[in-house]
Amino acid sequence: MKVYKVGGCVRDRLLGLPVKDRDWVVVGATPEEMIARGFRQVGRDFPVFLHPETHEEYALARTERKTGPGYHGFSVHAAPDVTLEDDLRRRDLTINAMAETEDGEIIDPFGGRRDLEARLLRHVSPAFAEDPVRILRVARLAARYAGLGFRVADETLALMRQMVDEGEVDALVPERVWSETERALGEDRPSRYFAVLRECGALARLFPEIDRLFGVPQPPEHHPEVDTGVHTLLVVDQAARLSPETVVRFAALVHDLGKGTTPREEWPRHVDHEARGVPLVEALCQRLKVPRSFRELAVLVTRHHLHFHRAAELRPATLLDTLEALDAFRRPQRFEHWLQASEADARGRPGWEDRALEQPGIFRRAYAAAAAVTHAHLPPGLQGPAIAEELRRRRIEAIKQALGAGNRGVP
Repeated sequence: MKVYKVGGCVRDRLLGLPVKDRDWVVVGATPEEMIARGFRQVGRDFPVFLHPETHEEYALARTERKTGPGYHGFSVHAAPDVTLEDDLRRRDLTINAMAETEDGEIIDPFGGRRDLEARLLRHVSPAFAEDPVRILRVARLAARYAGLGFRVADETLALMRQMVDEGEVDALVPERVWSETERALGEDRPSRYFAVLRECGALARLFPEIDRLFGVPQPPEHHPEVDTGVHTLLVVDQAARLSPETVVRFAALVHDLGKGTTPREEWPRHVDHEARGVPLVEALCQRLKVPRSFRELAVLVTRHHLHFHRAAELRPATLLDTLEALDAFRRPQRFEHWLQASEADARGRPGWEDRALEQPGIFRRAYAAAAAVTHAHLPPGLQGPAIAEELRRRRIEAIKQALGAGNRGVP
């Protein structure tokens, strides 16, 4: 029985990156031998065991054979006669198909180390095409390692296009698409995930609402990048700069979906795109089974992001209306998330990445002033609707005082 470190922990150590989780493969053992050594079996589809002390995962070396569509259509063979190279051959990318012995020797039968140096994401074998989840994983790794200069190898991108053309991505279940997408949103350059999916044609199948934004123009005086799809990718990366929260990054990603439905004769203007975008966001979230908290923030950003841009023009009453629509007084954290996603929208334009913006300060001052006025400040004896009316009047006045001579404009 021989034990090797495999996969991401080997890859990241060679890249000089922190190793978060270690995975192990065991060659020459049976499930009974593992259990006799104190390991606890947890794998249902193939033998995976937890170490009795470290609780790290140890998988028996295995091979896989395609038996049906999608990523569930596999039969797995795990036995003592399966070699380490057999196990590594079934993996997705060469940089994930390396192993390390107990004394630190790297076993690299498929050129993973060479591709690390060349900054290439390259598939190990034609068996890559048997699992459509690998398209999502490659796109996610492209987002993770974009800062290191990684790109998808031409032959791998061609194979991914072929998989899309043959309908393999159509077999992906919504939960798996969302799981990989949420992880990609947590990477340093989430735009690369969506760019790679677009390059291979998968974006149109999985996120048609985002794909149709490409080629849709915007007014160049406000958007030097012009293309709405390009703007969307810039915005999601700005959201990654502003917040580590994937809920903020997702809201930034989908905020402009309504522009994809603007009649061509109205281009480059997009009147009421925010209202048209709301049902598109809701439909996308329902289709991919996106968590409720993500859907709620995304809808709020889609519906109200223009109020952020026009903050200096809004009357105190309109600022208060926006705060109430965001439920800011009961959910201040969500208000901050809305601000971050909306700010990312403003910064997702060439030349605006580091420009001073007045909108966040206006909204935060308005919120602080209004939140300071509570029911305790109301005169006694008020009843029914009069309570809400007086609270609103006083909050509007507090906002007016906090913002000074500004904000007397758009109702």
